[in-house]
Amino acid sequence: MKRYFWMLLVVALVLAAWGEITRVAARNALGKEAAGAGVPTVVTVKPNRTDTGEDLVLPGTVQAFVEAPIYARTNGYLKVWYTDIGSAVKKGQLMAEIETPEVDQQLAQAVADLATARANETLSNSTNARWQDLLLTDSVSKQDAEEKAGDAAAKKAAAEAAAANVSRLRDLESFKRVVAPFDGIVTARNTDIGALINAGQSAGSELFRLADTQKLRIYVQVPEPYAAAAQPGLDAELKFTEQPGRQYSATVVRTSNALDPALRTLQVELQLDNAKRELFPGAYAEVHFKLPGNAQSLRLPANTVLFRSQGLQVATVDAQNHIQLKSIVQGRDFGNSIEVLSGIDADDSVVINPPDSIISGITVHVAPPAKPT
Repeated sequence: MKRYFWMLLVVALVLAAWGEITRVAARNALGKEAAGAGVPTVVTVKPNRTDTGEDLVLPGTVQAFVEAPIYARTNGYLKVWYTDIGSAVKKGQLMAEIETPEVDQQLAQAVADLATARANETLSNSTNARWQDLLLTDSVSKQDAEEKAGDAAAKKAAAEAAAANVSRLRDLESFKRVVAPFDGIVTARNTDIGALINAGQSAGSELFRLADTQKLRIYVQVPEPYAAAAQPGLDAELKFTEQPGRQYSATVVRTSNALDPALRTLQVELQLDNAKRELFPGAYAEVHFKLPGNAQSLRLPANTVLFRSQGLQVATVDAQNHIQLKSIVQGRDFGNSIEVLSGIDADDSVVINPPDSIISGITVHVAPPAKPT
């Protein structure tokens, strides 16, 4: 009996010891698991360098290479028009004729006044010549002779003024014919037969609008960070909604060389050949600039940046898996990535999507890179 008793006692002691050891091991494992759960896991990325250019997409406004409103230079009524919207005209081609009865009468009166002035001039010249001959024989006083000479000069000036008035009215007569100042397309006709025509450029008084669409100008407002790269000679691809699936090549020909103080943008002009007249002035263009890359600068994904009161920062992981916050200087923004001018090195491990609560010095666990599928 004693032997069985001692055997049961030994078994009980062994079971008790095994249970205590198991509980201690479980407690230690749970402590390690809890400690491991308190360490956040982060995904990191290395900054990269690339000389590959970026595609900058901006809206553009299309304008005709030359566009001008056509105004009347004389008063009257529209007699007839020969060109309507969409008509192609050549330089000097007759577009309309204006009936000017008042100018016609003024011209007739001016011609008559000129004839009178020239007759008076002829008479005054002959009188002056006779008095100058009489002055040589002292038949008349010098004062009278000078008065006749002055009268002849005045009559000559009056004749010249009358001649100038006739020339002016004849020029107005020539303006009855409205002609095209350059080759182009009539894009607007704002008059009709019998309409009252007033000379000048008052609002709404233009007769026609003419545009040269053989070549187009495209104006783009380039943001300040990209202004230095927008230089004459830079190529671009244009896309238009009315021409789906097609691209048109254009080149920057000039810039304003000054930023708009309100918008902080640089106005850039591109030119595009439109000999087939497939594109229209006033259209919206999607302009794709291929900007040159900079292999000396670093790039990071945009979701690595922290916006703090100290400025832009990124969270890096050192060799001991501790977080270190670093302030950076941003360059160009490429949408899904940014250019970093200073603040980090190429061998830094930068945390992707860092939480706002992250601080320097905390320990993290770095997740292994995902295997490509």
